[in-house]
Amino acid sequence: MMSRSYTNLLDLASGNFPVMGQPREKKRLPRVMTVPGVISELDDEQANSVASDVPSSIIQDRIIIVANQLPVKAKRRPDNKGWSFSWDDDSLLLQLKDGLPEEMEVLYVGSLKVDVDPSEQDDVSQLLLDRFKCVPAFLPPDILTKFYHGFCKQHLWPLFHYMLPFSANHGGRFYRSLWEAYVAANKIFSQRVIEVINPEDDYVWIHDYHLMVLPTFLRRRFNRLRMGFFLHSPFPSSEIYRTLPVREEILKALLNSDLIGFHTFDYARHFLSCCSRMLGLEYQSKRGYIGVEYYGRTIGIKIMPVGIHMAQIESVLRLADKEWRVGELKQRFEGKTVLLGVDDMDVFKGVNLKLLAMEQMLKQHPKWQGRAVLVQIANPARGRGQDLEEIQAEITASCKRINETFGQPGYEPIVFIDRPVSLSERVAYYSVAECVVVTAVRDGMNLTPYEYIVCRQGVSESESSSESSGSKKSMLVVSEFIGCSPSLSGAIRVNPWNIETTAEAMNEAISMADAEKQLRHEKHYRYVSSHDVAFWSRSFFQDMERTCKDHFRRRCWGIGLSFGFRVVALDPNFRKLTIDHIVSVYLRSKNRAILLDYDGTVMPQTSHNKTPSSEVISIINTLSSDIKNTVFVVSGRGRDSLAQWFSPCKKLGIAAEHGYFMRWSANDNWEVCGQNSEFGWKEIAEPVMKLYTEATDGSSIETKESALVWHHRDADPGFGSSQAKEMLDHLESVLANEPVTVKSGQFIVEVKPQGVSKGVVAEKIFTTMAESGRQADFVLCIGDDRSDEEMFEIISSAISSGVLSSNTSVFACTVGQKPSKAKYYLDDPAEVVNMLESLAEASDPEPFSDTRSEDSI
Repeated sequence: MMSRSYTNLLDLASGNFPVMGQPREKKRLPRVMTVPGVISELDDEQANSVASDVPSSIIQDRIIIVANQLPVKAKRRPDNKGWSFSWDDDSLLLQLKDGLPEEMEVLYVGSLKVDVDPSEQDDVSQLLLDRFKCVPAFLPPDILTKFYHGFCKQHLWPLFHYMLPFSANHGGRFYRSLWEAYVAANKIFSQRVIEVINPEDDYVWIHDYHLMVLPTFLRRRFNRLRMGFFLHSPFPSSEIYRTLPVREEILKALLNSDLIGFHTFDYARHFLSCCSRMLGLEYQSKRGYIGVEYYGRTIGIKIMPVGIHMAQIESVLRLADKEWRVGELKQRFEGKTVLLGVDDMDVFKGVNLKLLAMEQMLKQHPKWQGRAVLVQIANPARGRGQDLEEIQAEITASCKRINETFGQPGYEPIVFIDRPVSLSERVAYYSVAECVVVTAVRDGMNLTPYEYIVCRQGVSESESSSESSGSKKSMLVVSEFIGCSPSLSGAIRVNPWNIETTAEAMNEAISMADAEKQLRHEKHYRYVSSHDVAFWSRSFFQDMERTCKDHFRRRCWGIGLSFGFRVVALDPNFRKLTIDHIVSVYLRSKNRAILLDYDGTVMPQTSHNKTPSSEVISIINTLSSDIKNTVFVVSGRGRDSLAQWFSPCKKLGIAAEHGYFMRWSANDNWEVCGQNSEFGWKEIAEPVMKLYTEATDGSSIETKESALVWHHRDADPGFGSSQAKEMLDHLESVLANEPVTVKSGQFIVEVKPQGVSKGVVAEKIFTTMAESGRQADFVLCIGDDRSDEEMFEIISSAISSGVLSSNTSVFACTVGQKPSKAKYYLDDPAEVVNMLESLAEASDPEPFSDTRSEDSI
């Protein structure tokens, strides 16, 4: 019997969760605005995508911020009747409001940190909406445990921090039931968003790895919704990420956003590499903006590290200065040099590595014994598990050993604070620390260094002249594996796994001359003070506006099942070619031009045997035998192969090698259409291509009569693409004075004579027909790749120049639903063959004769 845990993802996306059970139906919050909608074309009845055609009654923009937890604190009233709520001033979600337009309304959707009884949930929801503009998502206990502590903390969190589950007790194993809970939780969040959203006016900004599939749920419902996503954790390299069993589902869900944000270029690069390797997508950088083309939509990639809330830190610093904390700490550590660590208690923060480095420094530099103190603040753990217990035991043992070895009366080298520490107390420790040490082995951002820099700068009105010089210098020893490291150029960067170099870095930091410390501090402060949380949110929102500016001008289709769902954004006139329509026009026409690409059009790209089937031969033979038809196969393939394959089709025209060779029928001789028949350039280009072929495993060279093609479809995707770009530049450089064109295509780089293209072939066919008194009144042109776009493009210019009549019925058709200059599409080669068969059935073929050949073109 198959396990019920292997649930169909369509059931999950539709809300059917056989593992957890269906959540209890709650009273829905009142919608801000109910929008009548038009159902788009879908292949999934459960995924009705709504796009309103009714103008909004609300002019003001609004943003809905969605995160795992709301920026509010909740506690029971003393009488145990009801709840008391207040803003959580430490929440990034609350702080980012400073960077949004003042007139913009902000609404929050997320869960609460407390359990609310189902009987109280409706009242709590209404209270939070009215007073805080917050919409709580209540997760049933079984879903919450599997979603947060299971899939998020035991699987995604370790994996995104480069921990692979080699064994059951090392990292988190993937269990299908945990993934189902993750999907179920994301669906509950989506339902809360849908209850309050106004899709025409609202922006949605989703935060962090807890909600990575939420974009799909929202996009299925509102296909033009303006939506951004920001990942606050690292994104692992493709070698790590590809081990995730649901890797494509999560990538495709993220790509349903309009803008995806990362702290560093490394994280963005890893994401883009995954898109390339697993989905075959390539990114482009244009005027400084990175974008990924995905079914006609351009998804923006934003690289911007988050900052701190300057006003909050400075406010707390003023308070800490006026209270006992700073003075008491200065007295306590008088005559000592304080190094400070502030970390969450988890396995990736490298706390024990820091302790070992401190121990090594005291051994190597005895002058610091009795003088240097490492104060380590350990924030409470957010997760749980055996790994965490082991690291806690290791830290405790290290502290005890170091203090016993190097401790003296009145001196402890390690001061370990294992309790929650308020921001005010933390600021006081920052103020007295000579150096902050961060040795995390992997961390998304880590704002501890930023906070420290601001605290060491101090607040001008609270500083005396004697304190001024001391408060204007700071030193940092930071791991190269944390997100803030690239922005701190004056910090001493270390590999935390190397205990000896970390120890030397700590010694260098506290031994450095004050003048040098001050220069480094000033450089850091200028960056941190100008790149605060408001700067980050303002920059992200402006990019989201820019990315979404054309949303309501484009026509969108929602297609695909479950997490294969995506929105295809296309020209408003782009539509599927219907057989009944084209056959009816075909029957009424008298002079028809039919131009067919080969690979990917009548022959699937994935087919290993490229010989046309007997069915294709029969259809094309019938079409070309109709005296009203001029039929051409226009291909990049060589003339010998095409002539052999289509030898039964005596009346068929063939344009080989993109039109360099051309013949009108089997009885005609081949014409050379290129401007130049000299191929001395091959002696220059071929050695260059061989060089790259030898260096790129899986690549090959195809030698044509008129062209050279370098193929890298079977090479490593990342390396092959990189080599192709390098080869393109190399060939363009060495062939600059040759009469050739160097072009890149889908997994190829091609060198061919100038003036040769499928567009030139199409123009010649139309012109020859018109000159012979048989101007085409029906044009069918089908192709699937970039070279075929040249044929589609030439049709409009042929009409404007009079080669084709303005009354000509034109069916320019691309294969696959994608942006194209064609106005029609068919899904795949099978549909193309089916359509051609219908035209063949409507044709009137006549026996081939030499006389007929002369009378025709």
